[in-house]
Amino acid sequence: MIQTGLVLLLAFCALMPVPASAQPPCATDALDREVCLQTPATRVVSLSPGATELLFSAGAGDQVVAVSAWSDFPAEAAALPQVGDSNRLDLEAIVSRAPELVVAWVDGNSRSQLERIAELGIPVFWLAPRTFRDIARAVEDLAVLTGQPAVGKARAEAFLEEIATLESRYADASPLRVFYQIWDQPLMTINREELISKAIGLCGGVNVFGHLPRLVPRISTEAVLAANPEAIVTAGQGGKNRWLQDWRQFPELTAVAAGNLFVEPPDLLARPTLRMVDGARHLCQTLEQARANL
Repeated sequence: MIQTGLVLLLAFCALMPVPASAQPPCATDALDREVCLQTPATRVVSLSPGATELLFSAGAGDQVVAVSAWSDFPAEAAALPQVGDSNRLDLEAIVSRAPELVVAWVDGNSRSQLERIAELGIPVFWLAPRTFRDIARAVEDLAVLTGQPAVGKARAEAFLEEIATLESRYADASPLRVFYQIWDQPLMTINREELISKAIGLCGGVNVFGHLPRLVPRISTEAVLAANPEAIVTAGQGGKNRWLQDWRQFPELTAVAAGNLFVEPPDLLARPTLRMVDGARHLCQTLEQARANL
């Protein structure tokens, strides 16, 4: 009887659904590929500063064993071993860290180099956040792959709530024509698909070059003069910026006449991470000052 009862118990257990926690962690990356691990990754290599930040936001900071150059946030990341930059990755150094997951950036890392890593059986998860929801989803996905789903979900939701608050606050702001400069020679800006442009829109601004087809288009000085922005914004350290000073030779520009030449904190807007909400908040305050100056 005891043996019969044990057999029935084992049969019953076999028919019961497997708990969700026992399922292998899976997530779909920016290349629309499903990446599944046998168990949550305990050793992760990050190949961009943005990916590094997102991993720490996902609660996986202690599992990151190496990073790319310029991974300086949070402070703990700056002390980790580096395995190259976007121009050249040290594949031997990456493999020597015995990663169970490599996190790459679509716009920065070499597809061919990472294919060699994948051929060695090391899973590669690609990121390319293009919207605020993409940022939140990246945090959630990385949290799942590293065994911190609750942490990732909570932080992603808090981020989206803050974004929604900003969106509501500036929903009725008067439109402001903005030129966002990211380089000077050649002169370069962003189109509407770039996340910085979405932050401009969140604040009630209008990207004067948002209609251009390339994500990071090259433009001419004449094009800026024709667009006649009401504010010119770039990123950098300190209040003065040579790029902005160069525009003062065109006093006919509305932005110059109004004194609307602004420098934003570089990392907060340039990196698509949870800190972007802080960058957007700062940008919104800047554009409010620009409206007051007109």
